[in-house]
Amino acid sequence: RFIQLILIASIWVGAMGFADDMLKFKRGKGMGGRYKLLGQFALGLVVGLSLILGPVKEGYATKTSLLFLKNYFLDFGWFYIPFLVLVIVGSSNAVNLADGLDGLAIGMVAIAFGAYAILAYLTGHAKISEYLSILFLPGAGELSVFCLSVVGASLGFLWFNANPAKIFMGDTGSLALGGAIGTVAVLIKHEMLLLVIGGVFVAETVSVMLQVAYFKRTGGKRLFKMAPLHHHFELSGLPEQKIVVRFWIVAILCALVGLSTLKIR
Repeated sequence: RFIQLILIASIWVGAMGFADDMLKFKRGKGMGGRYKLLGQFALGLVVGLSLILGPVKEGYATKTSLLFLKNYFLDFGWFYIPFLVLVIVGSSNAVNLADGLDGLAIGMVAIAFGAYAILAYLTGHAKISEYLSILFLPGAGELSVFCLSVVGASLGFLWFNANPAKIFMGDTGSLALGGAIGTVAVLIKHEMLLLVIGGVFVAETVSVMLQVAYFKRTGGKRLFKMAPLHHHFELSGLPEQKIVVRFWIVAILCALVGLSTLKIR
């Protein structure tokens, strides 16, 4: 069931992105934001109900692991579905926002999926999960195969997407990959860790939110030269390649910090 759910999620959000790209190509205007959100909300409901009825072992479907706390899981009850929707919608759009420089988003996606491949394996291994005091989910290890497949595909894509890029992922790729990483986090009950492992994606998203809020509050002033954050550095004079590599470095550090929290408890 884990692989089925992650494939459904990836294809679902990818199809939305493809429709958006096709509309932009044919009409010059993509799918409206409300329709994208509606599709992402619908996916969240499908995944949420499937988890409650499906593969997560009984009693843990609506729970999530908390950072730095051993053997304690926060139970959202039926509020878990809105929480799950927020994770999937947020991760999907965060990757989409970060896809603004050649190689930037796909490099960070590979790093995040690499970290979650390790998490999925640990979560699906009875002895290791017991040693680390994390939730053991039988069958979750199969998601590590999916994650590593995405890492391999991302590196292959990066070969041609690095500056100067010859191919681009568009909304088809960015929404699908973002939705997939959010769904993996949900399936293995490590949603909170996504804030750390995907720290650069979070920073990119928060920069947009702050920019919009500040612009409205001050009547037209800008907090950043441009949002998302990578464009601020671009307008500050940093070369594109340097921005991309530095963001990758920070993404690697975020992934290492996220994984280290499993032991710092």
